[in-house]
Amino acid sequence: DANRQISEYKFKLSKAEQDITTLEQNIGRLEGQVTRYKNAAENAEKVEDELKAEKRKLQRELRMALDKIEEMEMTNSHLMKRLEKMKANRTALLSQQ
Repeated sequence: DANRQISEYKFKLSKAEQDITTLEQNIGRLEGQVTRYKNAAENAEKVEDELKAEKRKLQRELRMALDKIEEMEMTNSHLMKRLEKMKANRTALLSQQ
C-alpha cells in the first residue's frame, strides 16, 4: 500500500513538474507577445505623431498657398482696373484727335 502511494505521489509530482514546465513556456510566450505588442504600440504612436506633424505642415502650406492666391487675385484685379483705365484714356485720346 505504501509503494502504491509512493508511485501515485511520484506520478503526481511528475505531472506537476510537466504542468510547471508548460506554464513557464506559456509565460515566456506571453511575455514575448507583450513585448511585441508594446513595440507595435510605440511604433504606432510614433507614426501617429509623425502623421500629425505632417498634417500640421500641410495645413500651414495650404494656408500660405491660399493667402498667396488671394494676394495674386487682388493684384490681378488691381492690374485689370489699371489696364481698363489705360484703355479708356487711350480711347479718349484717340477720339479727341
